[in-house]
Amino acid sequence: MLRKSVASSIIRWRGLRRRVTAFFLRRLFRRCGANVVFSPEDNFSYRNISIGDHVYIGPGANFSAITSLEIGNHVMFGPRVIIVGGDHNTSVVGKMMAEINWKIPENDRPIRIEDDVWVGAGVVILKGVTLHTGCVVAAGAVVTCDVPEYAVAAGVPARVVKMRFDDAKLQQHKKILSIKNR
Repeated sequence: MLRKSVASSIIRWRGLRRRVTAFFLRRLFRRCGANVVFSPEDNFSYRNISIGDHVYIGPGANFSAITSLEIGNHVMFGPRVIIVGGDHNTSVVGKMMAEINWKIPENDRPIRIEDDVWVGAGVVILKGVTLHTGCVVAAGAVVTCDVPEYAVAAGVPARVVKMRFDDAKLQQHKKILSIKNR
């Protein structure tokens, strides 16, 4: 009985500590909307990230945005998602890559994730990518180019494998959402 009580107290304390820490970390983002859930142990380049409302970021996230990362509303990230908005300059002859401390414009590009996107576990998203409204990225994918709206992308590199809806269902879906959002 005592062990159970102590264990329960520890779990409550950890939860409280995480919520308090997350409360203060939210202020470090460029923008952090309402109902955003993330773990304080995750790794973010806070000042370059804007997050909309109702966003869930699974544990183990690593979001590194050199220029900007914009996340829309109602977005879900599975665990261990990695977003990398920058690259190293590898074009200098006669220097080790680690010695190069300047970049060229194409090394760092913004990333945009629109509304109603689901990014599965272990996905890697690279610089310059846009995940359009309603798309799904399957677990383990490496996203190197844009994913169209309402598409499902999978693989390494990620490719569109199917669409979520046919044309008639997509129009019905959009109509229902527009009515709900009035």
